[in-house]
Formats: sequence, C-alpha cells, structure tokens
Amino acid sequence: MAETGIVAEGEGHARRDESPAERLARYARPGTLALAALPPLALYIHLPWCLKKCPYCDFNSHEWRGASQHGGVSAGDGLGGSRGGVNGSGGSGVGAGGDTALPEARYLDALRSDLEASLPFVWGRRVHSVFIGGGTPSLFSPAAIERLIGDVRARLALEPACEITLEANPGTFERDRFRGYRAAGVTRLSIGVQSFDDAKLRALGRVHDAAQAIAAVEEARAAFETWNIDLMYALPGQTLADLDADLATALAFEPPHLSAYHLTIEANTVFAKHPPELPHEDLAFEMLDRITQRTADATMDRYEVSAYARVEHRCLHNLNYWQFGDYLGIGAGAHSKLSFAHRVVRQTRFREPARYMAAALAGSAIAQDVEVARGELAFEFMLNALRLRAGFELARFTERTGLPPGAIERELDAAEQKGLIERDLHRVRPTQLGFDFLNDLQALFLPDARVGRR
Repeated sequence: MAETGIVAEGEGHARRDESPAERLARYARPGTLALAALPPLALYIHLPWCLKKCPYCDFNSHEWRGASQHGGVSAGDGLGGSRGGVNGSGGSGVGAGGDTALPEARYLDALRSDLEASLPFVWGRRVHSVFIGGGTPSLFSPAAIERLIGDVRARLALEPACEITLEANPGTFERDRFRGYRAAGVTRLSIGVQSFDDAKLRALGRVHDAAQAIAAVEEARAAFETWNIDLMYALPGQTLADLDADLATALAFEPPHLSAYHLTIEANTVFAKHPPELPHEDLAFEMLDRITQRTADATMDRYEVSAYARVEHRCLHNLNYWQFGDYLGIGAGAHSKLSFAHRVVRQTRFREPARYMAAALAGSAIAQDVEVARGELAFEFMLNALRLRAGFELARFTERTGLPPGAIERELDAAEQKGLIERDLHRVRPTQLGFDFLNDLQALFLPDARVGRR
C-alpha cells in the first residue's frame, strides 16, 4: 500500500540518539489535535527477501540467491541451519558473496528487538490483526514463523480471534509447508498467483509456473478456511479472453477472497526503464468490469476497490488500513502509522536488510519519523477510506483525524456535484463513478487543492 507523510531517509524528525522513552515523550507532548479515542491497532511484519525481484515491483524486496532457480528451500536453509548467517552470527547473507543462506535466526532476533523497542508506543493496546508480508515470507520455514508468532504473542496482547495473515508465493511451495504455517499459528494465507498463464507469468518475471500456482492453491484450500488469491490484470499482451481464463481457473477453486490489481508501471522498476506494451486503457476498464461481474456471479462482494470476498472472509487487516486505523510496522523498510492524543505519527524502518538488522539489534531501527501535518490529515484519511465500497461514517473521520466534519464540507460538496459520492447526515460513499475514477475523487482532498477552494 502506498504511504503518504513519509520522508526520505535522513530527513524528518528521527533522532538517532533518542531512546524509546524519549521518543514517546516527544509523541505525547501537547499539540494541535485532540483525539477522543485511539483507533484499532494492527501489526505489520516485513520479511524482505524474494527468490527474484519482479520487474514491476517497487516494494522493499531483495533477491536471495541461496535458493535454487525453482524455488526449492532445503532443510539446511531453515531455522537453526548450519550455514553462515543462519544462526545469527553473520551479515545479511543475501547477494553479497560468501554466505548465501537466508539469515532466519538473525532476522528474527532483529524483529524481536525492534518489537521490544516499540512497545512503549503501544502500551496497553490490543492487536486485532497481524500481517506478515514481503518480499516472500514463505521463504521462511514454518519453524521460523512459529518462533516469530510466539515472540509476538509474548510481547503484545492479541485479540482472541486475531487474524494472522502470511503472504506466500507458489515458487516457494512445498507439500505440507502451508499446513506447517497453519500449525505455527497463521490463520489466513494470501497466495501471489498473479496469473495462471505461463506466458503471462514469464512476462511478469515470476519464478513459478501455472502448474505450481494450481498446486499451491489446492494446498492452501486444504489447509486454511480463509485464504486469498492475488491476481493481476492488464498484463503485457493480455486479452479479454486471457483474463476470462484466469478468472475461470481462480473461481473454480471457490476462493473466499480474491484480490485483483491493475498492473501499473512504477518508478524505479525494470518496467519503468523498459516499459512493456500494455493493454489500452479502454480494454483495462473492460477487464475490471469483467472481474466485477464474474466475482459477483460467484457471490463475492467487491468491498474494496481491488478486493472481492464473501462477507465473513473480508481481510480485517486491510480493512483497518482503509478505515485509517493504526499499525505498528517492524522489519526492513516497514512503515508505521500511530496515533497519540495530540498527533498522528508515521515511522519508517531502515530499508536495507543488513543495516536494519544491525540497527534493530542495537536498539533503534527507526530511520525517520514525521508527524502528519494537520492540513494533510483529511487527504490521508480519504486516500484510504474512499477505497471502501461502504465509504465511511463522518463520526469516524472526526475520531481518526481530530478534525470536525466541516473541515471537508467544501470538498464533499464538489465531489457530490461531480457524481463521485453519495452521502447523508452520517455516511459518505463513493458512487460507481467515484469507484471507477477513484484517483480523481481522492485528489479533491489534496492539501493544495483544498487551499485553492478556500
């Protein structure tokens, strides 16, 4: 998810010599906001390694060159393995020559230290969801994930029915591996399939093929009640018939949740330097209509702009993002959004894994933090909340931002006049037109645009 309010490393207000208690004192000082209550809290954990960096990916992910070309993960690569870096004594162990083993134990030690240093920021708050993302978290062994979840449970109060999601890729799939994650405490699996077409997978630079994708989905279906298939559309050379085939394969498994993302060209990616030929914008819109139609026929509700699910299987963690809830992010490059009585703060961890591990183990993994300016809060809220088909309650806007509903009245009037929202005294919802032109709707709340209307 794209974040706002984050500054580049070396900027912002992060102070390298601050202790967690000193940083908390800075967060707790009087300010311009007065939040009546703190929002729900989630935990995000970033595991940064992949078998291969995909050409479209702008996430903080780093190739691990210690695995086979086919994604095999040997027993020696698991927790407690014997090669350099695994037992917590080496460096990053990734792509730097010499040791090539995934440094599971050292990275888990760093995550534990990062979490412990972060506890003062979330004292007394319960966690309702945990999301283990990446990278490719399924490169980590079930034993490592079990240790990770145990470390979290020992330090944070989790809700009894806490949703714990793990991202997994078919290229790291081994039979019974998903069952191992379930036994470790994972309650929800998200599988990065992207396509069931071998040619499209090659065009996307994925390490798996269609047969591996199908095998992974079958195993996830057997091991979990709640699981998700990630698909992408508007792929290089993709036709409507190609998309229909992907949808037919995915929906035949009766997934409780499906995410469908439009392929976009992001800056600082291989595709940005060497753009592939993508379907025309009109065809991309037709593809989205087809996804919405086929999922509705399968009794799946489009509850978020890119998410389709049966009601009881909506992703609670992502819903918390879209409702402008709080999340503590740990791991290399992880982002946090944390609310305090008088301010909303965003944090970013060091991005490069070796630097992150060294900093976290030394007691301070925060590369920068910044207070979200009062004038930016409305846009940040709308950037999230308008992604939901149900929209948001005006009372929640005030609760999460500390701003009165009147602060966005002119923008809401403009959106309503353009047919982008519908509203009553209590709730604001995007219309179908607003959903189709979400960027235009969100842009009405940009700080510069708002100033221009004053």
